[in-house]
Amino acid sequence: MKILVVEDEERLARLISRVLKEEGYAVETETNGRAALVRALSGSHDLLVVDWMLPELSGVQLVKRLRTAEVATPALMLTARDQIEDRVEGLDAGADDYLPKPFAFPELLARVRALTRRPWAAEGSDKSILEGGDVTLDPVRHVVRHGNEAVDLTAKEFALLATLLQRPGQVFTRSVLLDTVWGASTDVYTNVVDLYVSYLRKKLDRDGESSHIRTIRGVGYTFDPQPGQR
Repeated sequence: MKILVVEDEERLARLISRVLKEEGYAVETETNGRAALVRALSGSHDLLVVDWMLPELSGVQLVKRLRTAEVATPALMLTARDQIEDRVEGLDAGADDYLPKPFAFPELLARVRALTRRPWAAEGSDKSILEGGDVTLDPVRHVVRHGNEAVDLTAKEFALLATLLQRPGQVFTRSVLLDTVWGASTDVYTNVVDLYVSYLRKKLDRDGESSHIRTIRGVGYTFDPQPGQR
C-alpha cells in the first residue's frame, strides 16, 4: 500500500511517515498543496493523508480538484478545525474521512486501515508513471519523455499534461482544466488553457506527426495516445 502524506509541519510529517512505515506502508511526503496535486493526479496512491492548511493550495482545494479530475484515491483530512461546518466542507469537497488535530496515532492508524480496506483502494493503478502512446510522465521524478527524448516542461505545463494523461481519450473541458491546474483564480481566464496547450504541443509534437493533444471543438481537449499521420 502506498500513501501520500501532505503536511507542511515538517516535524508532524516525519512522525506520521515514520508511524506509517513501521506499519508496513510505503510513504511519500509533500509539504506544498500544488506539488502534491501533481503527484496525486497519477492516481497511483492507495490513500492520501492531507492537512487542511497548506501553502499554495489548501487540502480542501487539493481534494476538490482531484475529484474534478475524476481521481478517486481515498483521502483522510487532518485539521485543527473541528467545527461541524468545517467537517461538512471537507467531506463535501471529496474527503472520505476527517481526523481533528491533535490526534492519537493509534486512531490515525485505525482510520488508515479502514480506508485502505475499502473496495476502491484495491482498484488503484499498479504504477505511478502515466503513459499515453510514446509519451510517459513520472510524477515522482517530475520527468516527461517522448519516446527516448526527455521533454523539459514548466510546472504548469507538467500539471496540464498530467491531467490529460490521467485518462487518455477522455475529453476535459476548459473549465475543468482551468480549475485543476490554475484553481479557477479570478485573475486567470479560460484562454490560458489554450495558450498552455499550444506550449505543450510545441514541445511534444514531432514534424510530420499529428498532435497527441486533440482539440474537441466547442468542448475542450483530449490526449490521443496514437495520433494519425498527417
